[in-house]
Amino acid sequence: MYEDIKGQIERGELSAGDQVPSVLGLQEIYGIATATGQKVHRALRQDGLIRTEPGMGSFVMESPTNETT
Repeated sequence: MYEDIKGQIERGELSAGDQVPSVLGLQEIYGIATATGQKVHRALRQDGLIRTEPGMGSFVMESPTNETT
């Protein structure tokens, strides 16, 4: 799941500001446990790929490699 979402971000299928599936959404899509979905979100946050806004959801971060100089 982590690699799938990371790949979607890298391929541009998910762009900066796009909402990523919630932990519950990951459960429904992949048929996983809540703890597994939480680990995926935590890893994506730690790698700087998403940010989580309480009560709003998780969103793709701006990528420094996409910035123009």
